[in-house]
Amino acid sequence: MNLFSFTAHFGTEEDCRNHFKSQRDLQGVICSKCSSKEHYWKKDKWSYECKNCKYRTSLRKGTIMENSNLSFLIWYKTMFLMSVTKKGFSAKEIQKQLELKRYEPVWAMVHKLRKAMGNRDSKYTLEGIIEFDEAYFTVESSEIEQEKGIRGKGAVGKQNVAMMAESIPLEDIKTGRKEKQVRFFKAKVLSGHNSEEINKTIQESIDNQSIVFTDKSTSYVDISDFVELHVMEKSSKETTEESLKWVHIAISNAKRNLLGNYHKIKRKYLQLYLNEFIYKLNRRYFGEKLFERLIIANITALG
Repeated sequence: MNLFSFTAHFGTEEDCRNHFKSQRDLQGVICSKCSSKEHYWKKDKWSYECKNCKYRTSLRKGTIMENSNLSFLIWYKTMFLMSVTKKGFSAKEIQKQLELKRYEPVWAMVHKLRKAMGNRDSKYTLEGIIEFDEAYFTVESSEIEQEKGIRGKGAVGKQNVAMMAESIPLEDIKTGRKEKQVRFFKAKVLSGHNSEEINKTIQESIDNQSIVFTDKSTSYVDISDFVELHVMEKSSKETTEESLKWVHIAISNAKRNLLGNYHKIKRKYLQLYLNEFIYKLNRRYFGEKLFERLIIANITALG
């Protein structure tokens, strides 16, 4: 969807409200008081009324827009900007594009959308053949961290991230050439550097019938307890280019994306930025449908 198409469909607050309602109707509304799914629409109140207990649910309630004072039009413009490019926009740039006076509401809105993206992707697990590796991303270091001058794992200005890629081995019948086709990805900021943290990530992110490829890190010794098969290979150029090809491509692209578009990402917000990167990467062939998907994520993220 380009700018002209977006403006034609969503040029007014009413356009955005009506579209959001149509999408919410498709997803369904559950009464927070009695859990009924049957509602009337009260147009004069712009609210749903439960047929069972008469409790009213506003159009925003239960979505990430709940308690926001920003208009539907502003939310829609922001979702359009965040879905129209692979690289993404900083909150500061979105504030500038929307000509808004205050930065704080924009920052909160953008991070809510990133959280919604992460919540949407967390509903799915990777399966089949999985490439798994860790990487250190640059983050803003606090004065305390700088004073301590930590080295190695957990060094100042670095944050450990687990990256996973679901790949499918392919072989050309005519030529015998072997290659891998990639499907979906996951990225998880790790709070520690031990096997317990890795095990937890594997259990949450990967189906237990999967085959997982990793290098020979000591943190990966228990992975075989949680999947069908765990294949460990010594770190080398060949491993990077073949067995762990796609996970390293994702790591490289994520680092370039974050460094190129955002400055001084705080450690505690890194997962939100990765959420956006992975969400778009997993939907790289959606085209203009990505905008619609983001609206659905907005509606269902708290469910």
